[in-house]
Amino acid sequence: MAGQRHAYWLLRAGQVLASAEVAEGPLARWVGLLGRSSLEGALVLPRTRAVHTLGMRFAIDVAYLDRQLRVLEVTPAVPPWRIGRPRWCWAVVEAPAGAFERWGLAPGDQLELERCR
Repeated sequence: MAGQRHAYWLLRAGQVLASAEVAEGPLARWVGLLGRSSLEGALVLPRTRAVHTLGMRFAIDVAYLDRQLRVLEVTPAVPPWRIGRPRWCWAVVEAPAGAFERWGLAPGDQLELERCR
């Protein structure tokens, strides 16, 4: 795995939504999901304001978060080979297309990250 990533639980109101990787370094954020054919759970990209799906093999849901991890905007089912416009946000969560609908994720939701032990 390129760059530094750590395992977390992604929670809303204390309820686990999914396992999450946090791309904690610049290389991990730059690589993102490139080269993968799927994703279990979610990938959190701190200090990220825009994403792309160039070279990706699957569609993703994208959520934009503020510094308190509150969901500002959700973009479902972004297909491969797209470039997203930058947002005024602090972090991004990426998950396989359809995950946010299953989780009921919506703007205004307060998320938490809990490090796996």
